[in-house]
Amino acid sequence: MTTAEVAKNLVELCRQGQNKEAIETLYAEQAVSIEPDSAPIKRVEGKAGILQKGTSLNEMIEQWHGVTVSDPVIAGNFFSVAMSMDVTYKDGNRIHAQEICVYEVNEGKIVSEQFYF
Repeated sequence: MTTAEVAKNLVELCRQGQNKEAIETLYAEQAVSIEPDSAPIKRVEGKAGILQKGTSLNEMIEQWHGVTVSDPVIAGNFFSVAMSMDVTYKDGNRIHAQEICVYEVNEGKIVSEQFYF
């Protein structure tokens, strides 16, 4: 798959709430995920680790109120999307988070993701 095809598939799956399927089908086995220093989980290596990170984050959420994912912007082997989510955590705090997500694609698979918020 080209970078544009990977980007389109990722956006479609995320908009449908199928993030786990997106990781399982679009990520390389040795992909890396990098979050800002303020995030509870800062760096994860490997597809299995990224899946576990998603599970851990979802377990902290009581209710999803909304998620948006922009169309991708593509440049060579990279693409980015803007994402926002409105959630209530199990501790009762409700947040509306916005972030820029940058992905690198190599040989038709996502090899890295980095989030800025």
